[in-house]
Amino acid sequence: MIRVAVITVSDRSHRSEREDRGGPAVAAVARQLPAKVVWTETVPDDRAEIAAAILRSASQADLVLTTGGTGLAPRDVTPEATIDVIEREAPGFGEEMRRRSNDITPHASASRATAGTVGRALVINLPGSPKGAVECLGFVAEAALHAVGLLTGEGADCSPSPD
Repeated sequence: MIRVAVITVSDRSHRSEREDRGGPAVAAVARQLPAKVVWTETVPDDRAEIAAAILRSASQADLVLTTGGTGLAPRDVTPEATIDVIEREAPGFGEEMRRRSNDITPHASASRATAGTVGRALVINLPGSPKGAVECLGFVAEAALHAVGLLTGEGADCSPSPD
């Protein structure tokens, strides 16, 4: 069973002005992977705080899922914070989420979600809306599990072994 961290990025939720619905929705889906949610945190839309939360949680989890801050608003800086700390990019996750989301909403192209690795953890940015976050996690869950297996040394090689 993989260990998952969920980080909600939201000024209002961090200040307790709005209930965090995205983080709990993502955690509920993650538990079905199957995974154990070992870390949850809510941080403001602040690049340094997001980056620090990713680093803290990556030391405890195999898969770090952020929700929020992936749009084009001035305070949407989750992708930048992620890029600040990842060691290797994994662009296919963001590409697949945007591709599949385009069938649902014309706004999908405005998402800047990214992904990459921090040590042996995979970090994936998800949208802030609970519906969008759950949909996007569903689009990439199988690939994420495969990637985590490769990162942790518990997964199989992508290609069949020669006989």
